[in-house]
Amino acid sequence: MIAGVILAGGLSSRMGGRNKALVELGGQTLLARLTARLAPQVNALAINSNAELDEVAGASPVLRDRFAGFPGPLAGLHAGLCWAEGIAGVTHVATVSVDTPFLPADFVSRLNEVGAGVAIARSEGRLHPTCALWPVSLRAALEAVLQSGTSRRVLDFAEAAGYVAVDFPAVPFDPFFNVNTPEELARAESLLESAE
Repeated sequence: MIAGVILAGGLSSRMGGRNKALVELGGQTLLARLTARLAPQVNALAINSNAELDEVAGASPVLRDRFAGFPGPLAGLHAGLCWAEGIAGVTHVATVSVDTPFLPADFVSRLNEVGAGVAIARSEGRLHPTCALWPVSLRAALEAVLQSGTSRRVLDFAEAAGYVAVDFPAVPFDPFFNVNTPEELARAESLLESAE
């Protein structure tokens, strides 16, 4: 079984401090959009956030980072792996960043079919390390990395664990387009309109 975690624990500094999870795109918050896209692909879903999202998370639990000081998406992955360890039968966690509104409908199945330990999405030759499939068994190794204070880059951890990149077509546009700035939000609105 595969659990899903939407990573929404960042500071949203490039969005002017606005919580990206609550930013609207096409009349839906990014969180609602990602929930609708990821929930059908996984057996259980949670949201990693350090903000108060309980009122908009629906039935999904909100997982707080277990490490202080906003240590980044690795802390969100860690929170997700800890949560998933408590769910009988879950072997992997699929993570997606809340600012990835065009997540493919076959995201989890494509990553899972490679049968690798860690599988990372790639489009247009670019890796998307926060959009990946992670074995729950990596929780202790990740905890050791976070406690050591060494690199907090998701890709560094994936490289140490060993990963396989899974290519996704960028047709009609990059399915892992990120919404980090107001300008990218405007571009996402245009992409959404062109896709409808």
